[in-house]
Amino acid sequence: MMDLLYKSTRSNETAVTASQAILKGLSADGGLFVPSGIPALDVDMETLAGMSYQETAYEVMKLFFTDFTEEELKSCIAKAYDEKFDTTEIAPIKKEDGAYYLELFHGATIAFKDMALSILPHLLTTSAKKNNVKNEIVILTATSGDTGKAALAGFADVPGTRIVVFYPKDGVSPIQEKQMVTQKGDNTFVVGINGNFDDAQTGVKNIFGDKELEAQMADAGFQFSSANSINIGRLVPQVVYYVYAYAKLYASKEIDKSEKINVVVPTGNFGNILAAYYAKNMGVPIDKLICASNDNKVLYDFFTTGTYDRNREFILTTSPSMDILISSNLERLIYKIAGEDADKNLEMMAALGKEGKYHITEEMKAQLSDFCGNYATEEETAQEIASVYQKTGYIMDTHTAVASCVFKKYEAEKKDNNKSVIASTASPYKFTRSVMDAIDMKYDAMTDFELVDELCKISKVKVPGAIEEIRTAPVLHDTVVEVNEMKDIVKKFLNI
Repeated sequence: MMDLLYKSTRSNETAVTASQAILKGLSADGGLFVPSGIPALDVDMETLAGMSYQETAYEVMKLFFTDFTEEELKSCIAKAYDEKFDTTEIAPIKKEDGAYYLELFHGATIAFKDMALSILPHLLTTSAKKNNVKNEIVILTATSGDTGKAALAGFADVPGTRIVVFYPKDGVSPIQEKQMVTQKGDNTFVVGINGNFDDAQTGVKNIFGDKELEAQMADAGFQFSSANSINIGRLVPQVVYYVYAYAKLYASKEIDKSEKINVVVPTGNFGNILAAYYAKNMGVPIDKLICASNDNKVLYDFFTTGTYDRNREFILTTSPSMDILISSNLERLIYKIAGEDADKNLEMMAALGKEGKYHITEEMKAQLSDFCGNYATEEETAQEIASVYQKTGYIMDTHTAVASCVFKKYEAEKKDNNKSVIASTASPYKFTRSVMDAIDMKYDAMTDFELVDELCKISKVKVPGAIEEIRTAPVLHDTVVEVNEMKDIVKKFLNI
């Protein structure tokens, strides 16, 4: 098999191998790495239907990570998808209230980010060995709540790595914050910033692009990489669960062979729905990709109008992982619909940086027919949690509720009879107060951990280990900085 190479969305520089793209995280020109083509699945659905999650992961990832040996890739997969997950299926599907909820939150930190961040440390350290990298890898990441803890858990005490996570101090749930600030590991560092997620993400990108700092890092024996979904080593593992979900629905006779399904994804940074788009392009019979937004509906407006405009109020919602106005992964899709024209893409990204918006052409807009968007208000999100619970007893988190609500709106509007898979991206235990308040405001008087126990009682779902372990865990990280201090705090952590 020929090596599949990766190129930048912002220039026509020499393409790199998968392991080099994983190591770099972000291209030197500020662009994102994209594969030179989307490979087609080379196993049929009958075969996939009988495979475990780990076997499916290998069949998908071998097509993207072509410079990894079979032994290397299978070793990474085995280390990632093990007893850290509390269910043997890794990503079980629950049929509730007319949809299939793909539960992606059974990993160590009870959010979908575990699906990719369990394997990324192993892909990264393997990539370092393959490329004879002697430097220590410093993972630098901004989080809107879930990536941070999942990355910290994945990289804690991994030899040859350090990890720095920035999060918006007042922009994550209490459980999310407690999960991060109690993180153990001598190589971990968690920093709150006085700003929102977009500030954190922009700050991280600026640090990546700082050539002077890069030279100082190299002199001290360090180099940066990323655990955000801008890293292709994050994105490709997410493709796996869409392939797996379709195969399992076929295996259980919920769908016929080649029957098309829709996929509904609660969307912030656009990586999770882009992974579904890649799965579709690999040959999975997916029809519509339904992009679900909360009140920060920049993506809904983009798919409706063809204009991406972040010049608007940033709204803090009960689904904080979607409180994003700069959806970084959308750049990969823009590059694709611009005919893989790096100059055209760069022009639009420059406009986004300078004016806060860009417009796509009618020709580009015509290529977005696979996608449609809608959004759910805070009130609608709470109503959806309560409604599904009252009807079925099933309790979902706020992000999943946004997707579930948008799915109902789409069905009512389009009269589409395709079966739909909803990406259920976090455990309700991660957003306990918002979930319990949606069910009944009487719960609001309880403490966070009283709510956890009450949720256990009414959902009949065991409290996850990720929650139990932070009940009494001491705070180990209490640093908070201004946005303009981010670079200095990184240098302080690394003693450079």
